[in-house]
Amino acid sequence: MLQQKYPELAIEGDNFSPGGFRLQAAQFIGVAKLAIIVMVLASINLFQNVGQPTPSWWAWMLENKLYACMMTFFLCNAVETQLISTGAFEISLNDMPLWSKLESGRIPQPPELFQIIDNYMKMRGPEVADSFAGFIKDEL
Repeated sequence: MLQQKYPELAIEGDNFSPGGFRLQAAQFIGVAKLAIIVMVLASINLFQNVGQPTPSWWAWMLENKLYACMMTFFLCNAVETQLISTGAFEISLNDMPLWSKLESGRIPQPPELFQIIDNYMKMRGPEVADSFAGFIKDEL
């Protein structure tokens, strides 16, 4: 809708980084997920290799490889997604923030967004129309 109303608007989408330990924890879980899946598929019993008794859950995973790999993949993906999800929907125009879902707690309605952009263009004058560049950062 923005592209139709403002054809000169350059729209870019980007992920909003969660920062801090959450991103590192998600990356660790991703690597651990792949390591577990490889160990299950290769029938590697890490517990036996270190001289410990094999837990029943690991024995079950080795016996039910397909189901165990699918469960590991989907459960780890769900946790990773929760860790990196910020719910951000940030709108900037010429590096000026126009809307922040993180601050307002909601996404603007189209007429509301059009009004904000029109007000910004009126405040900035005709030079904005000549060099119009806007950015929308969204996490899906």
